[in-house]
Amino acid sequence: MGRRQRQRGRAAPPHAAPRAYRDDDGNTLVLRGILTPATRVSYARVASGEDLAPSANREDAWQRALEFLFERLAVSWSIADAPAITAQRELLARLRVASQEERSWVRRCLREHCAEHFPDIAAP
Repeated sequence: MGRRQRQRGRAAPPHAAPRAYRDDDGNTLVLRGILTPATRVSYARVASGEDLAPSANREDAWQRALEFLFERLAVSWSIADAPAITAQRELLARLRVASQEERSWVRRCLREHCAEHFPDIAAP
């Protein structure tokens, strides 16, 4: 039996269009419109601190939850007139060096996005 025949009865994976969030400074953050069930389970473990070292505190869990959600949802981030960052490793690096104001804006975008698309997920 060929590959095509095995996949005929399989449902297409769910798809939701990404959404762009813009601020007054010309920054644009594009976030995915879908999270898989496995990612949701992983996020719950990270947010609870279950996957962290025993010496980690609540703040560590909160920061890791923010990065985890950002890694899974961020598609691109353009800062002012600079070309958009689209590589996952570069996106995470950019988040880590972001100013307090930029991190606050990213958190607001994630909270708004989760409230709209994933009401079962509490963004940090």
